[in-house]
Amino acid sequence: MAGARRQNDTMDAGCPRLPDTVLFEIFLYLDHADVLSVGLVCQQWRAVARDEFLWKELFYRYYRVSRDVPRHPGAVSWYEEFQRLYDTIPCVEVQALKEHNDQVLHLSFSHSGCLFASCSKDCTVKIWSNDLDISLQHSSNMRPYNWSYTQFSQFNSDDSLLLVSGVFVGPHNSSSGEIAVISMENFTLLSRVRNKPYDVFGCWLNETNLISGNLHRIGRITSCSVLWLNNAFQGIESENVNVVKRLFKIQNLNASTIRTVMVADCSRYDSPDLLLDYEEQLAASSPCPGFDLGSDSEEEGAKPRPPPEPAVQELPDVPAEHGLQQLFDGIMEGHGRPAMTDTELETKVAELFVRNRTKPPEPNLLPTDSNSKTKYLIFTTGCLTYSPHQIGIKRILPHQMTTAGPVLGEERRSDEFFDSLDHVIDIHGHIIGMGLSPDHRYLYVNSRAWPRDCVISDPMQPPPIAEEIDLHVFDLKTMKEVKRALRAHRAYTPNEECFFIFLDVSRDFVASGAEDRHGYIWDRHYNICLAKLQHDNVVNSVAFSPVEQELLLTASDDTTIKVWRSPRAMRIRQARRPRPRKLLFSWLLNQKS
Repeated sequence: MAGARRQNDTMDAGCPRLPDTVLFEIFLYLDHADVLSVGLVCQQWRAVARDEFLWKELFYRYYRVSRDVPRHPGAVSWYEEFQRLYDTIPCVEVQALKEHNDQVLHLSFSHSGCLFASCSKDCTVKIWSNDLDISLQHSSNMRPYNWSYTQFSQFNSDDSLLLVSGVFVGPHNSSSGEIAVISMENFTLLSRVRNKPYDVFGCWLNETNLISGNLHRIGRITSCSVLWLNNAFQGIESENVNVVKRLFKIQNLNASTIRTVMVADCSRYDSPDLLLDYEEQLAASSPCPGFDLGSDSEEEGAKPRPPPEPAVQELPDVPAEHGLQQLFDGIMEGHGRPAMTDTELETKVAELFVRNRTKPPEPNLLPTDSNSKTKYLIFTTGCLTYSPHQIGIKRILPHQMTTAGPVLGEERRSDEFFDSLDHVIDIHGHIIGMGLSPDHRYLYVNSRAWPRDCVISDPMQPPPIAEEIDLHVFDLKTMKEVKRALRAHRAYTPNEECFFIFLDVSRDFVASGAEDRHGYIWDRHYNICLAKLQHDNVVNSVAFSPVEQELLLTASDDTTIKVWRSPRAMRIRQARRPRPRKLLFSWLLNQKS
């Protein structure tokens, strides 16, 4: 490499012609800065720097991208694409914010990108101003409201309100969740809403209405989750106006519960920022081979994986009353069924009861109208054990997006006690994070896989989980998994101690925290890891600026928030700053005189 650099110096005088093969080999062994600056050395290098064949070969070799993957649909040339992946990744640490005095758990930007909020184990939510240098604008302490800590925040669509979710300490030291709504005009607390379990987190449905959860125990491992629509201005509205309305009531089996709710808007599905399906990108070209996201190679990925055997067998299609009667008769007579544990018996009874007491799912879940006002409620759930291993999707219709109407929602028939899920995605592992792409077309999911052939016999003892985190991608327009799972980040806590690791998605990148003291950035199109961002402890959350994807924040158990910018953004920032060269030159002249 040093020899190549010395040869560059001798080329300036006569600029002798080198064979293309020699130039190509030099390109392969030069580092990033050399590759991007060789065009300034001599005319020959300027010509080579724009050679598409050389840059294409360099791109695939350097970044180790499969040659089946086409160039990014927005790229003008391979040279520009190589430069993009080098120059626009937010991997340069520019600031460390240390105002929190305990673990920082979550970060969220306002839609304008001018503000962001941070939540922490120190029980504060802090509002920061995103100027050239980030500064603290406001801090709210939630301990006076009996909170243990703050864990999640989200700005509403016009950035006028901030939803803050935390853990609330109730009577006898019992803990559940609570959601607070803070006005961004004067930072006053507008309302508080109970939220159970606390890791439902909560989310905005529209500008003034938010979704919370509640949990009702039916048996030892059977429960019912109720999702509520709440008006943010509960303390201001008239007592004659509804401020809360039940959205859905869903039965939980085998100690599972609904957690981590979020809302996806279907209106932009036909005009996404980035199509991840290569066949859609190259409609006129031959399609690329599809990948099974859980496989370790192209050959394995090309073969369809048989679905895992369900842990609970399908029940015969009989009315619930007859099924329950047959079940109890068999138990009393001591024949017809093998001996069951109390847990198995409770699950069987719950399944039989819910069979004819559930409202059927909505038909035609997939949106057909690009201008549809339909939204999806997305959440983690399960059916085999308490650890979240499924993603539930429920359509929210336009008439359900307001608290107007009966307080308990639509009138139901006696045989429609529960709501059914419109779609369920099985992950076969413990879900520890979810995030939507900016256009809401794609859902990214962090999970820690179970052993491939595991069988769950006790819902209170889930299978062991892998240390390696898989980042899956699902297309919400087709409800199918796309691309290969992204890997690089790791986690080490066991099932009973597992916690949420927040991820974030920008137009071109996806980032995630990890327990290995790093944040990670991948390219969404090429499925490659581009950067590791160092912390001194677990990285809990990451957040891209919604208006500037070359700005990324990371939050850690080391109590700091780190600010990362791209090399290109750093050059622009430095160019804006005044340079003291004239003052230095004047000082030198004065010293000489």
